[in-house]
Amino acid sequence: MAAPVTVLCAVDGPEEPDVVVALGAPGSGATVTRRCGDVAELLAAAAAGAGTVAVVTADLVGLDREAVGRLHAAGTRVVALTHAGGAERAEALGVDAVLTGPGDPGFLDAVRDTAPIDDPLATGELDLADLEHDGAPPGRRGEVVAVWGPVGAPGRSTTAVELAAELAGIGAAPRRRGRRRASSERPPGETTLLVDADTYGSCLAARLGLLDDAPGLAAAARAASQGSLDLATLARHTPVVAGRLRVLTGITRASRWPELPASAVEVVLERARDLARWTVVDCGPLVEADELLMYDTHAPQRNGATLAALQAADVVVVVGAADPIGIQRLVRALEDLGEAPVPVAGRRVVVANRVRSTAVGPDPAAAVAAALARYGGVTDVHPVPDDAAACDAAVLAGRSLAEHAPSSSARDGFAALAGHVRELVA
Repeated sequence: MAAPVTVLCAVDGPEEPDVVVALGAPGSGATVTRRCGDVAELLAAAAAGAGTVAVVTADLVGLDREAVGRLHAAGTRVVALTHAGGAERAEALGVDAVLTGPGDPGFLDAVRDTAPIDDPLATGELDLADLEHDGAPPGRRGEVVAVWGPVGAPGRSTTAVELAAELAGIGAAPRRRGRRRASSERPPGETTLLVDADTYGSCLAARLGLLDDAPGLAAAARAASQGSLDLATLARHTPVVAGRLRVLTGITRASRWPELPASAVEVVLERARDLARWTVVDCGPLVEADELLMYDTHAPQRNGATLAALQAADVVVVVGAADPIGIQRLVRALEDLGEAPVPVAGRRVVVANRVRSTAVGPDPAAAVAAALARYGGVTDVHPVPDDAAACDAAVLAGRSLAEHAPSSSARDGFAALAGHVRELVA
């Protein structure tokens, strides 16, 4: 006869004795090993291996997606008890099963063998026609593009802004040297969401002339942790700044990074796939799992938001500065990306930013490509010419190059990059 399933009970309210009695009844196939008074005690018991299943009330104080993730990491499945109207929120927390109480006919079966739900992020349906702009095409979810690069200001944020603007179809059609391209040949713009997930130097609000005290990503992550992030909520936090371009601003101070846990950012990006055809994420520069250096392995990760974005990305745009120091940092960064503590399966595009002869000599694009091929094994480099005057003017105006300097050579480079990204996911 199989050993009974060990259960951690964290049920708040008058039905707690009924749950314990049902689990301890002869033939139930379960036994309660710990009755926990709060989430902290529940997490400690799970970490100690005291139970393989946690039966909790969905509205237990402190129970959020991060707590459910820690229970799963400890090998503990989670069964949530809630009233009928709270099932959607409970499922959004990522629990394994949602029941109405110990009287539910499937209660013991769920405790003994909890199968993962089909879509732990499901929080109800929303008519996308209610939004200002259409999202991903029917039957197809949007793509996530992570823009990442090493330390040293290689131009991650600039690349993220300009790439998002091109994918959204902002501005006139870019010029093409050697021949004029009809504007009708330009791919139509699609709804694009620009996300500032840099926990070291968030700047997209200032870059686009927005209020830097808007709640943005921190508010969306908080709603995701509480299981209340739906498309309408995400849309409210992502104002339209131009055409089809939405922005989810970042944290106002670097010290607020604990407000962006990886488990919540994962949900935000998953939701974004239904809100926009393209989600472009401006990431921080570091990818090491800093919690490995700490005694408390459950401590928040400073780089959790970046790691979540890289793991979710369909395309990873790796940006490096086109100068001797920048190339050296880019080569090392590519090695770091290959050793990241999370799987980074997205197709990679290497961008050499601010390509100029004054930094690398004659024929700078060829010189940079040769250096990256020799030292980094990179065979396909996307160059973006340097146009400091146009970029400075765009920053001063709080607009993208597509809006402020559509004939800029740098804008041409970013437009070509957007075309390449489209080809990768076609």
